[in-house]
Amino acid sequence: MKFKRVCEFYSKIEATTKRKDMTNFLVALFQETPAEDIDKVIYLTQGKLYPDWTGRPELGIADKLAIRALSMVTSLPEEKIESSYKMKGDLGLVAEELISKKPSTTLDMFFTGEEEALSVGEVYNSLVKIAEASGEGTISRRIRILYGLLSKATPIEAKYLIRIVTGKMRLGIADMTMLDALAIAFGGAHLRPILERAYNITSDLGYVAKVLKMQGIQAVKNLTISLGRPIRMMLAQRLSSSEEIIEKLGGLSWGEYKLDGERFQCHKQGDNVQIFSRRLENITSMYPDGVEYIKTHIKAKDAVVEGEAVPINPDTGEILPFQELMHRRRKYDIEKMMQKIGIRLYLFDCLYVDGEDLTEKPFIERAKRLREIVTCDDKVTTVPFILTNDPHELTVFFHESLNNGCEGLVIKSPRLDSIYRAGARSWLWIKLKESYQSKMIEPVDVVIVGAFYGRGRRSGTYGALLAAVYNHERDVFETICKVGSGFTDEDLDALPKRLDQYKIDKKHPRVDSKMEPDVWLEPKQVIEIIGDEITLSPVHTCGWGVIQKDAGLAIRFPRFTGRWRDDKSPEDATTTKEIIEMYRQQLRKIEEEPSP
Repeated sequence: MKFKRVCEFYSKIEATTKRKDMTNFLVALFQETPAEDIDKVIYLTQGKLYPDWTGRPELGIADKLAIRALSMVTSLPEEKIESSYKMKGDLGLVAEELISKKPSTTLDMFFTGEEEALSVGEVYNSLVKIAEASGEGTISRRIRILYGLLSKATPIEAKYLIRIVTGKMRLGIADMTMLDALAIAFGGAHLRPILERAYNITSDLGYVAKVLKMQGIQAVKNLTISLGRPIRMMLAQRLSSSEEIIEKLGGLSWGEYKLDGERFQCHKQGDNVQIFSRRLENITSMYPDGVEYIKTHIKAKDAVVEGEAVPINPDTGEILPFQELMHRRRKYDIEKMMQKIGIRLYLFDCLYVDGEDLTEKPFIERAKRLREIVTCDDKVTTVPFILTNDPHELTVFFHESLNNGCEGLVIKSPRLDSIYRAGARSWLWIKLKESYQSKMIEPVDVVIVGAFYGRGRRSGTYGALLAAVYNHERDVFETICKVGSGFTDEDLDALPKRLDQYKIDKKHPRVDSKMEPDVWLEPKQVIEIIGDEITLSPVHTCGWGVIQKDAGLAIRFPRFTGRWRDDKSPEDATTTKEIIEMYRQQLRKIEEEPSP
């Protein structure tokens, strides 16, 4: 397939903010794409070369290197290209304009045949070479490969090539939208649950698309768990009391400590162990001690288990705050950091053992299987639990968990239908934290979608951030507050460096906002905040019209807690449904308070 044709679809997608139109353009693109190219088109549309969990190097072309390649192709000084970039704010648009004005040479006129047009395969393979270049002369090789692509590129191809290599594709297309399009393109919307199930157990949209186009829907149905391919993690809903949770779960409930650590999924295949974060990043290199613990404490030859890595003081065994684990997210000196910050693994689920897929088994069976294959000690253990239908007993266990430094409980259904719902936020698992009162006690995770310039002492950085929560049904981020409190001077100084890489010139297609910040940002970064209460708002779009017509929900007096949730993807943030439920719980608490 010709790369230019793909870029023409990208241009159409970029020109609309309507999800239905985006989906229809994707349907046409996927139908037109040959089977051998469809996985590559999927990855490029996502702005990547392969799934994040592969651990393979991604494209890392800095703007300066891209400018140097453009300078070589156009024979223009780098300074002039940089100046144009500052004016437009989009190096892709600069590339499109410069390539359109590039004077033709005799060589260009000679190579005008269709056979010289860039193909998807050529572009993809060249980009892989750029990403995987290493050793002496790496920069020169990368620039040379990019120069080769740009030399052949038409203006529209140059625009998207530059955006892809600099990590600024920004089409605003979510994986769920692509699943919708794949279903419609190859059989109809009724195929959507089958495709989503396949995606949830493989975490590879390109792979699912290729199997679908080459072998059909039955082959997709037959896809199973594969060691080394992470399974998208199941998530929990939340309620505020033991009574409500036990009623919701129909009686008997399994309550587990909710530890303040980093959730992980371990794949053990003999002596080969890989560890994945809740964002499905391969974090094996950050936990060499965890790898050894899994090798020595999981008796099964092959297994997939889930749990939490909790930071501990190696000298005392004392549990440390979650934030200490973030010091281990580094490329170098891991061994040295292990001496300062150890870990203890708390396991709570078992998804696969020696060829048997357990995700369709009830939770009780998975919990039993986990305990059969784990050797417990002070390095690896299973999460403390209680099995009860008594709300008082569950409440006592809840307070016990708080006294032991936990965040609360996760209560799970032991019913026969309590399968592992990969990738879903299900009522089969329910979080119980501090009660929701008229004052917010529990923090929430929000996505940064915009920023406001600082004034006075905050001049030169951002003074406040526009935050949103995730609406799963609409697949959009709905604003919930403008947060400017709780940031230290160091936090404020670091904001531009952390956020400016996500700057965009207009509102992201997946952001629903009535506010207009000074700077729009891609919904990429997740932070933890807490506020005084949740209120109705005529400005913020969270749950718009659900509680009251022409009103959404907002967090009053929000404050940054100091926690950047780099372990969470934007889709893992607090949901609109959760905020609505928190608001309703808040109202019930107020109604139950005795009159003065």
